[in-house]
Amino acid sequence: MRISSASLAWSWGLLAGTAHAQFLVSELSFGYSNRIAPEHSRAIPHFELQGTPYQPEILSNKVVLTPAAPAPGGQRGAVWAERTLDYSRWLADVDFRVSGPERGGGNLNIWLVKDGPTNVGTSSVYTVGKFEGLVLVLDASGARGGGSLRGYLNDGTKEYKALTGIDSLAFAHCDYSFRNLGRPAQIKIQQTDRLFSVELDGHLCFSSEDVVIPTGYKFGVTAASADVPDSAEIYKLVVMHDNNDYTFKSEDGKHHDFHDEHDKGTQQQQKPVAGAEGHAPVRISRAGMVEDTPEARAYEKDSIPDADANSITSSKAQFADLHNRLQSVNHHLSTIFRQVATSDQVGEKRHEEVSIQLGQLKGLLSKLDRLDMIEDKLEQMERDMKSLHSELRQSVANSENSVKHHVGSYLEGHHDRLAETLRHPGHGRLILVIVAGQFLLVGSYVIYKRRKANSPKKYL
Repeated sequence: MRISSASLAWSWGLLAGTAHAQFLVSELSFGYSNRIAPEHSRAIPHFELQGTPYQPEILSNKVVLTPAAPAPGGQRGAVWAERTLDYSRWLADVDFRVSGPERGGGNLNIWLVKDGPTNVGTSSVYTVGKFEGLVLVLDASGARGGGSLRGYLNDGTKEYKALTGIDSLAFAHCDYSFRNLGRPAQIKIQQTDRLFSVELDGHLCFSSEDVVIPTGYKFGVTAASADVPDSAEIYKLVVMHDNNDYTFKSEDGKHHDFHDEHDKGTQQQQKPVAGAEGHAPVRISRAGMVEDTPEARAYEKDSIPDADANSITSSKAQFADLHNRLQSVNHHLSTIFRQVATSDQVGEKRHEEVSIQLGQLKGLLSKLDRLDMIEDKLEQMERDMKSLHSELRQSVANSENSVKHHVGSYLEGHHDRLAETLRHPGHGRLILVIVAGQFLLVGSYVIYKRRKANSPKKYL
């Protein structure tokens, strides 16, 4: 079997092109596939559950650390990774949801600490003792908008449960209303060579060039509910890394970088590292879908060590070495083809998601067309109101003029009749007699009342 140099160059080019991609650490992750745990299983692989007084509940797509009412308050739940994070450059993605009554309580804590299951357990930042590492706390303490995220660091010397004013010890914080969003919220924690950063729903919360988290710590998420409990649910904990950035502890107790040992391997064969298979890189797409776990591990397994040409002294050994290397190249090519096929499936999945989003966008645009109709109707109503206002003003003006005309005509006629009456001699005397008679009657009545008041009273 003959393989051209162009085919070999193309194959190694593809392998080199994926050297700096982000890879999933499956032993530190859950929720990246369709189920949190295998079917008919009550445990999450490579994770430990803790709870007081009850264990967290595992559902198909989430882990309920603390349940909401009608469950009682004062509950605690935790999920801890069994293995440590052995990468200096990494990205952690946590999807969670906290819901409950309007004024709920409790907190959610994301830990990256040394010996977390033992030193922290189900504690929160307010009840934990001494710990070494990082904790991010989500609660309503000291927040203006209903919630905040604060970051704390400890070197193992401070006992937090014995301190007061813990809020002031945070090295960074930002306001974030995380309760009752109606959807899962997302926290992304990233450590690079020069920067440590935290994002909330795609927006930067804080970053620092002075924070560097050492390797060998464990990830964990704990939740504590108050008397009025919140429901704290974890949908996903995904940890990714650069596959050239793996560190391990050798038999002499020293930590080594994977990429340094890989460079040395071009000169001499490197012995397999005990336990390194547990951290074999798994390719993951940006959409969060695992692309090819077995193939990535097969690539590491089928790699043939370099050999000195002088060590091959017979034609049989030369043929066996050539045969093995051709088989290895064939296996690597098969792996590449499977990865390409998987990439096509991921592309189809993304195309389907984009199509759904475009359909939703078209629906929103159709609703925007209705806004034009509403605007036209409002303009028509404005014109009608102006016309009605003008007609009303004209009608009021006409009525006012009519009333003035009638009143003026009536007063003018009455004045003429009164003047005519006073000018007539017979009528003037009659009016004078009537007025004099009225005065006479009034005077007689007044005299009568005075005499009656002055006359003696008679008693029976």
